[in-house]
Amino acid sequence: MTCRTSTSTVAPAAATPAWFAPLPGLALCLLGALAAAGIGALVPVLPPLLLAIVLGAALANLIDLPQILTPGITVAAKHLLRLGIVLLGLAIALPDILSLGWGVLLTVCAVVAGGMAFTVWLGRRLGVDEHLTLLIAAGFSVCGAAAVAGAQTVVRAARATVVAALTLVVLFGTLAIPLFPALAGVLGMAPDVAGAWIGAGVHEVAQVVAAAGIIDGPDSTAMQYAVVVKLARVVLLVAVIAALGVYVRRRGLTADDGEEGADPAHRPPLIPGFVLGFLAMVALATADAASGFLPAPALDAASTLQTLLLTMAMFALGCGVKFTDLRQVGWRPLVLGLSTSVTVAAVGAVGVSVSLTG
Repeated sequence: MTCRTSTSTVAPAAATPAWFAPLPGLALCLLGALAAAGIGALVPVLPPLLLAIVLGAALANLIDLPQILTPGITVAAKHLLRLGIVLLGLAIALPDILSLGWGVLLTVCAVVAGGMAFTVWLGRRLGVDEHLTLLIAAGFSVCGAAAVAGAQTVVRAARATVVAALTLVVLFGTLAIPLFPALAGVLGMAPDVAGAWIGAGVHEVAQVVAAAGIIDGPDSTAMQYAVVVKLARVVLLVAVIAALGVYVRRRGLTADDGEEGADPAHRPPLIPGFVLGFLAMVALATADAASGFLPAPALDAASTLQTLLLTMAMFALGCGVKFTDLRQVGWRPLVLGLSTSVTVAAVGAVGVSVSLTG
């Protein structure tokens, strides 16, 4: 009698589709962005971008995030970030910028170029990490968090370094909200001069709006000048990223972002693709200013999407940071940030005063 052993065939588990891999992490970043927006609505002085970073870092330090979240967090920190910056270009129409006059436009250029050069010079003398110095230079001189994120595409600093730069940008920009209107009053600045100065000297767009609103409320002369001057600084983000690309190549500055599989000595492109997309959106906004072919709901939706994408990206960056890393920043970057803030504010004050009252 022959005994036969029955065998059962177990079907292999179906492989997870490639498109599914980033979804869990993206869902987490979306929830983090919505939470940051909700808190920001309750406490308007706290920008959602900073809140998103703090929430992401807090979550990553309280629990060990599952590995399944990593692909989506990476996508948000890189690709959604760049798409958000591209959409930022839709808010900028060149006729609005040119209406400021050459004096104010030259002041904007002096603020950006002077702020960048001074920060790099002082950062070397203080012994601040070169990656952090370049990110601070971009953030303080151009447009805050978006400039830090844009500069990161060519500087390629570690995530803790990026978050340190973002934190400093928001810290000094928030302090500027009550300080600039108070100083404008002491100096006897007219609303147009005060607004232009705020636009030239305050870091974040949201902080510019908050500070200008203190002067004489929304929809005012100060607000109009502040926002347009600020957008003129944002336009120069393209030139700053291109200049940083050249600087990084000439200095031979290696990547410090710890990206898996990346070559630390890899040379970034002089003009990243998303910068060209940003310029395309500026061109589209400029054409729309002339003919008005873009419907207002579409522009509003693009603005909302841009804010959402950047906030998700900031949350993702926060998820890659440990608080122990931030403790190592030290006092030197604080001195650098304070010195750059004062320099940018001084150059802006002199420039707009001469341009608008001379």
